[in-house]
Amino acid sequence: MKIFTIGFTKTTAENFFERLKRSGAKAIVDVRLNNVSQLAGFAKRDDLKYFSKSICNMDYRHLPKLAPTKDILDQYKKNGGDWADYEEKFNKLIAARKIENIDKELLDGGCLLCSEDKPHHCHRRLVVEYLKRHWADVEIVHL
Repeated sequence: MKIFTIGFTKTTAENFFERLKRSGAKAIVDVRLNNVSQLAGFAKRDDLKYFSKSICNMDYRHLPKLAPTKDILDQYKKNGGDWADYEEKFNKLIAARKIENIDKELLDGGCLLCSEDKPHHCHRRLVVEYLKRHWADVEIVHL
């Protein structure tokens, strides 16, 4: 099983969609809490649904179960929280949600999408690393 990840900030729509097309991913899996964000016009839910299908021939799905809660996100983003604290809280959240029980078909060949341009300090990386620990056959590809 291969799971991709991608962020949409600090890039152009052209670069973003070209990376997706070349990746071999089958679907965009939006793991944001708020998928109508104004951070990038092409990354709003309805636009992504259209562009992913028309440009990349990919499905689009939103899986908020893989997103942080507003409290966890606000503590880190708005209140200048510590990454290690965020990581610990988010890992506890996804463990409590038992995300390993999600239908693997929803993620196989999917590309987890959120805003951060790099996966280092991003919950999409935490999600795929958690799943890799629980599902032995996961290959992670950060676009």
